[in-house]
Amino acid sequence: MKIRKMQFSDIPELARLYYQFWREASDVEAMKRQFRRLEKTDTHILLCAEDDSRLIGSVMGIICEELYGDCHPFMVLENMIVDKACRQSGVGKALLSVLEKQARERDCAQIILVTEKNRKDACCFYEANGFQIDNTGYKKKL
Repeated sequence: MKIRKMQFSDIPELARLYYQFWREASDVEAMKRQFRRLEKTDTHILLCAEDDSRLIGSVMGIICEELYGDCHPFMVLENMIVDKACRQSGVGKALLSVLEKQARERDCAQIILVTEKNRKDACCFYEANGFQIDNTGYKKKL
Protein backbone atom coordinates (compact mmCIF):
# COMPACT_ATOMS: atom_id res chain seq x y z
CA MET A 1 0.00 0.00 0.00
CA LYS A 2 1.17 3.52 -0.72
CA ILE A 3 -0.21 6.95 0.13
CA ARG A 4 -0.04 9.50 -2.64
CA LYS A 5 -1.55 12.72 -3.91
CA MET A 6 -4.94 12.18 -5.53
CA GLN A 7 -5.03 12.32 -9.33
CA PHE A 8 -7.80 13.23 -11.73
CA SER A 9 -7.97 9.61 -12.91
CA ASP A 10 -8.87 8.52 -9.35
CA ILE A 11 -12.28 10.21 -9.41
CA PRO A 12 -14.38 7.24 -10.66
CA GLU A 13 -12.85 4.94 -8.01
CA LEU A 14 -13.36 7.61 -5.35
CA ALA A 15 -17.04 7.76 -6.31
CA ARG A 16 -17.17 3.97 -5.80
CA LEU A 17 -15.71 4.34 -2.29
CA TYR A 18 -18.15 7.12 -1.41
CA TYR A 19 -21.02 4.90 -2.55
CA GLN A 20 -19.91 2.23 -0.05
CA PHE A 21 -20.34 4.74 2.74
CA TRP A 22 -23.35 6.87 1.80
CA ARG A 23 -25.20 4.40 -0.44
CA GLU A 24 -25.91 7.13 -2.96
CA ALA A 25 -24.31 7.75 -6.31
CA SER A 26 -21.96 10.69 -6.74
CA ASP A 27 -22.05 12.87 -9.83
CA VAL A 28 -18.69 11.84 -11.31
CA GLU A 29 -18.65 14.68 -13.84
CA ALA A 30 -19.28 17.25 -11.07
CA MET A 31 -16.52 15.59 -9.02
CA LYS A 32 -14.13 15.93 -11.95
CA ARG A 33 -14.96 19.62 -12.39
CA GLN A 34 -14.52 20.23 -8.66
CA PHE A 35 -11.23 18.32 -8.58
CA ARG A 36 -9.82 20.47 -11.42
CA ARG A 37 -10.79 23.59 -9.46
CA LEU A 38 -9.36 22.35 -6.14
CA GLU A 39 -6.05 21.17 -7.58
CA LYS A 40 -5.32 24.80 -8.54
CA THR A 41 -5.54 25.96 -4.92
CA ASP A 42 -3.14 25.45 -2.05
CA THR A 43 -5.93 25.11 0.51
CA HIS A 44 -6.95 21.51 -0.20
CA ILE A 45 -4.81 18.43 0.37
CA LEU A 46 -6.28 15.41 -1.39
CA LEU A 47 -4.66 12.07 -0.58
CA CYS A 48 -5.29 8.48 -1.69
CA ALA A 49 -4.28 5.07 -0.48
CA GLU A 50 -3.52 2.67 -3.29
CA ASP A 51 -2.83 -1.06 -3.28
CA ASP A 52 -2.03 -2.99 -6.46
CA SER A 53 -3.14 0.01 -8.57
CA ARG A 54 -6.54 0.01 -6.79
CA LEU A 55 -7.86 2.96 -4.78
CA ILE A 56 -8.58 1.72 -1.25
CA GLY A 57 -8.88 4.96 0.70
CA SER A 58 -8.91 8.72 0.59
CA VAL A 59 -8.93 11.80 2.81
CA MET A 60 -9.18 15.54 2.30
CA GLY A 61 -7.52 18.20 4.45
CA ILE A 62 -8.62 21.82 4.13
CA ILE A 63 -6.25 24.52 5.36
CA CYS A 64 -8.09 27.39 7.06
CA GLU A 65 -6.50 30.67 8.02
CA GLU A 66 -6.89 31.88 11.60
CA LEU A 67 -7.39 35.34 13.07
CA TYR A 68 -6.89 34.34 16.71
CA GLY A 69 -3.85 34.16 18.99
CA ASP A 70 -0.67 33.78 16.99
CA CYS A 71 -2.71 33.24 13.80
CA HIS A 72 -1.47 29.76 12.94
CA PRO A 73 -3.75 28.08 10.39
CA PHE A 74 -5.71 24.94 11.23
CA MET A 75 -6.82 21.98 9.16
CA VAL A 76 -10.30 20.54 8.75
CA LEU A 77 -10.28 16.82 8.01
CA GLU A 78 -13.11 15.71 5.72
CA ASN A 79 -14.24 12.78 3.61
CA MET A 80 -12.05 10.11 5.20
CA ILE A 81 -13.01 6.85 3.51
CA VAL A 82 -11.46 3.37 3.50
CA ASP A 83 -12.73 0.51 1.35
CA LYS A 84 -14.82 -1.85 3.49
CA ALA A 85 -12.60 -4.79 2.56
CA CYS A 86 -9.49 -2.93 3.80
CA ARG A 87 -10.67 -1.50 7.11
CA GLN A 88 -8.69 -2.21 10.27
CA SER A 89 -5.58 -2.93 8.22
CA GLY A 90 -3.72 0.37 8.73
CA VAL A 91 -5.02 2.24 5.68
CA GLY A 92 -6.80 4.95 7.67
CA LYS A 93 -3.84 5.35 10.03
CA ALA A 94 -1.47 5.73 7.07
CA LEU A 95 -3.69 8.35 5.42
CA LEU A 96 -4.02 10.24 8.69
CA SER A 97 -0.26 10.10 9.31
CA VAL A 98 0.59 11.64 5.92
CA LEU A 99 -2.15 14.27 6.29
CA GLU A 100 -0.90 15.21 9.77
CA LYS A 101 2.67 15.51 8.45
CA GLN A 102 1.46 17.89 5.76
CA ALA A 103 -0.53 19.90 8.33
CA ARG A 104 2.62 20.30 10.43
CA GLU A 105 4.60 21.35 7.35
CA ARG A 106 1.93 24.00 6.71
CA ASP A 107 2.31 25.23 10.32
CA CYS A 108 -1.22 24.19 11.32
CA ALA A 109 -1.91 24.43 15.05
CA GLN A 110 -4.55 21.67 15.03
CA ILE A 111 -6.68 19.34 12.95
CA ILE A 112 -10.42 19.31 13.56
CA LEU A 113 -13.17 17.04 12.27
CA VAL A 114 -16.80 16.16 12.79
CA THR A 115 -18.20 12.64 12.72
CA GLU A 116 -21.52 11.24 13.82
CA LYS A 117 -21.66 9.98 17.44
CA ASN A 118 -23.28 6.71 16.35
CA ARG A 119 -20.27 5.81 14.17
CA LYS A 120 -18.54 4.03 17.03
CA ASP A 121 -15.83 2.54 14.80
CA ALA A 122 -14.88 5.98 13.46
CA CYS A 123 -14.98 7.54 16.94
CA CYS A 124 -12.69 4.81 18.32
CA PHE A 125 -10.34 5.25 15.37
CA TYR A 126 -9.98 9.01 15.85
CA GLU A 127 -9.57 8.68 19.62
CA ALA A 128 -6.88 6.01 19.14
CA ASN A 129 -5.08 8.44 16.84
CA GLY A 130 -4.93 11.27 19.37
CA PHE A 131 -8.09 13.24 18.70
CA GLN A 132 -9.70 14.62 21.85
CA ILE A 133 -13.24 13.65 22.74
CA ASP A 134 -13.80 16.52 25.17
CA ASN A 135 -15.18 18.80 22.46
CA THR A 136 -18.62 19.14 20.94
CA GLY A 137 -19.09 19.51 17.22
CA TYR A 138 -22.18 20.64 15.38
CA LYS A 139 -23.25 20.71 11.79
CA LYS A 140 -26.30 22.02 10.03
CA LYS A 141 -27.37 20.67 6.66
CA LEU A 142 -28.41 23.39 4.24
